[in-house]
Amino acid sequence: MQKSFEVSGPVELEIRLPSGAISIDPSLDGRVEIDLVAHDDESQRLVDEARVELRDSSSRPQVNVILSQKRGFSFGFGRQGVSCTVRCPQGSSVSAKTKSADLSASGTLGGLSFATASGDTNVERVDGSINVKTASGDVQAGEVSGGVNIQSASGDVTVEVARGPASVGSVSGDVTVEEAYDNLNTNTVSGDQDVRAVMRGNVSAQSVSGDVTIGVRRGSKVFLDCNTLSGDTSSDLEVSGDAPAGDGPLVEIRAKTVSGDIHITRAPAPAEHTTEVQS
Repeated sequence: MQKSFEVSGPVELEIRLPSGAISIDPSLDGRVEIDLVAHDDESQRLVDEARVELRDSSSRPQVNVILSQKRGFSFGFGRQGVSCTVRCPQGSSVSAKTKSADLSASGTLGGLSFATASGDTNVERVDGSINVKTASGDVQAGEVSGGVNIQSASGDVTVEVARGPASVGSVSGDVTVEEAYDNLNTNTVSGDQDVRAVMRGNVSAQSVSGDVTIGVRRGSKVFLDCNTLSGDTSSDLEVSGDAPAGDGPLVEIRAKTVSGDIHITRAPAPAEHTTEVQS
């Protein structure tokens, strides 16, 4: 199935897809193109009964792509589900729900809300907020300008750049945040946490048995409150009991584990796509 709608700017995409893959390409001006390809007989029935429509709203046009799986459907071996490819204007936002479909997006989205049981998430840039909830899927996010809320049970989570406040958690998966420019909260049970560069704000890291590593960008003042029951705590920074002095931005780090190690280190130099905090 192929459908196309003429639009005048970014749209709000709502996608419901039981299994398969969702691919978003936000680089098409003035039009939304949807392509649905089924990979088995049961999925073809979903495509034939799919609801694909353009709806006007008070803010942005809404494009709905709804494929509802009926009870009694079963899938065999081999490639299954539906491939949903959407080309849309840059800055369009996406709200998607799936059981096992992966979601990927190149280019810039205006926002993302994604709920899935086992699907993976891979987005390049979100010029807004991102909210992802998954049971076992991995999450890979590039640069996010707004708030970040990502929660996974067993999947690994990586955020390259978090410009706004961020909350990232996984029970048994690892959490990696390469650069954080605002308040940051990370939480795992057995997964390791690697926060490679923080500049300012409050950083809270909690884990039971996972290790926690936090890098502080040079020029920032640091307040440390680190506690572990049976793990080791170490810092590459100069630590004293006096209040931080200087005019640099303040980062307050509170890290707590039961048996995991805590390591506070010096962050590497900023990458080319970031702006270094001036002290």
